[in-house]
Amino acid sequence: MDVKDLKLLIKMITETDITEFEMDNSDEKIVIRRGSRTEYVAVSAPAPVYAPAPAPAAPAVPAAAAAVPTAAPAAAVAEKGETINSPIVGTFYRAPAPDAAPYVEVGQVVEKGQVLCIVEAMKLMNEIEAEYRCKIVKICKENAQAVEFGDPLFVIEKL
Repeated sequence: MDVKDLKLLIKMITETDITEFEMDNSDEKIVIRRGSRTEYVAVSAPAPVYAPAPAPAAPAVPAAAAAVPTAAPAAAVAEKGETINSPIVGTFYRAPAPDAAPYVEVGQVVEKGQVLCIVEAMKLMNEIEAEYRCKIVKICKENAQAVEFGDPLFVIEKL
């Protein structure tokens, strides 16, 4: 490549937002880089310092007693049945369409392979099916609620 062609190539590159150009053929190799290279630097923040919280004026026993009843029903439901968890991150839908009836209701017995809900991920509707015959004890998510991988969708009882 002669100097005239090289100058023209450099001019074309500088008029665009291209930061790097590379051309390689059997006779020659041309590399043109503009600007500085991006350099990533890892910086660690100092560990946070926590001050102890002031002791409450009232005795802590009533607060602890209040926490026990709220945790007990959740534990009882988990002990009573197994959970069906979300296999993917997405949006939970109880029905195939907004105006359609839900796939399942609490107390309903479902057969193996029956659709329980849909989890939408990236515009793909993923049907979640029952892996075995079971009874729906609890529906853990609301319609159109976001779910994470492993979030419980249903509490069930195997039959």
